[in-house]
Amino acid sequence: MSTAAAPVRTLRTGTVLADLLPASRVRDLALVAGGAALTGLAAQLTVPVPGSPVPVSGQTFAALLVGTALGARRGFLALALYALAGMAGVPWFAEAGSGYAMPSFGYVLGMLLAATVVGALARRGADRSVLRTAGTMVLGSAIIYAVGVPYLALATGMTLGQAVAAGLTPFLIGDALKAALAMGALPAAWKLAGRKG
Repeated sequence: MSTAAAPVRTLRTGTVLADLLPASRVRDLALVAGGAALTGLAAQLTVPVPGSPVPVSGQTFAALLVGTALGARRGFLALALYALAGMAGVPWFAEAGSGYAMPSFGYVLGMLLAATVVGALARRGADRSVLRTAGTMVLGSAIIYAVGVPYLALATGMTLGQAVAAGLTPFLIGDALKAALAMGALPAAWKLAGRKG
């Protein structure tokens, strides 16, 4: 009686949606620039929030989508390009803003960190099912607020409670809608690509 050893299971590095394109430095540069531009364009879709210096915008959704689709490294670089260009004067922050002195700049810094985290999670398959995508978007949004709300408090002299009321609470419904959109879009993109796993 012989017993066969169980096959050794090797772990392979996961892929993100951007990896489905032919690999090259030009591809990576184009994805980073495109991710920054997409975030800048989405930031112009704004709705003012009464009593808050922070508008509702498509910026956070784009940042999370860019991080998830490009992966941690390219997502970080895309949001870093977005942040640095905006600090240098490119008017592509929310409401055509630029610079780092604005009260909402902390959200931009939070998006940089969030894009990196959701990109790392996507590399582990966190964008391939509805439930995992929902968790990824919730975590990414929480990271953005964890940086943005305290920055808002410091920049405006608000108490932390006031900053939560002005810079978090009014955005929860919109963030739920953005997460729902991502929950449908990302797993569907994997199905279309024939790479769902």
